[in-house]
Amino acid sequence: MTKEFSPDRLDVKAFAQAGGQLSGHDSLLKYERLSQEAKGLHPDLRVDWSAAGELRTALGGSAQVWLHVQVSATFPMECQRCLAPVDVPLAVERSFRFVADEATAEALDDESEEDLLALSREFDLRELIEDELLMALPVVPRHEECPTAVPLSSSDDDFDAANAEKPNPFAALAGLRKEEKGQ
Repeated sequence: MTKEFSPDRLDVKAFAQAGGQLSGHDSLLKYERLSQEAKGLHPDLRVDWSAAGELRTALGGSAQVWLHVQVSATFPMECQRCLAPVDVPLAVERSFRFVADEATAEALDDESEEDLLALSREFDLRELIEDELLMALPVVPRHEECPTAVPLSSSDDDFDAANAEKPNPFAALAGLRKEEKGQ
């Protein structure tokens, strides 16, 4: 009998012991925080993901629980150069080692090279996928080449004209100084 695993309530240890594999193609709407970040642009986009569990024997003979996750998606954002919509490709490939509890994960985190998570019988894999995609979002999204020409000046003609009309505040001081020397 094969055990069915659910990405919403994953028993990570049993998944790893079984060498389990899961994959899915979800709508962006299934991920609430990502949907909010997308601001209603292209709600029909998909998130493609896969996960594999593994038990590794560490030095000393104890078995370690690992979860390998691959995620790809195209995420709608606003180009910070031309302010037009841009679809940003996202790809995440990460491995996580599971430890007994949060306290252990926190204690080992600084000295460990791998990403550590607390072992759970009801682990939400989709929440982890969403977290990883949110962290993969670029801070400044932009097109490789913007579809429209982007004005690259720091000011416009009205700005320059307004500055030309204002008298220099130090010009009045210079005039006072000349009067002072003339006395």
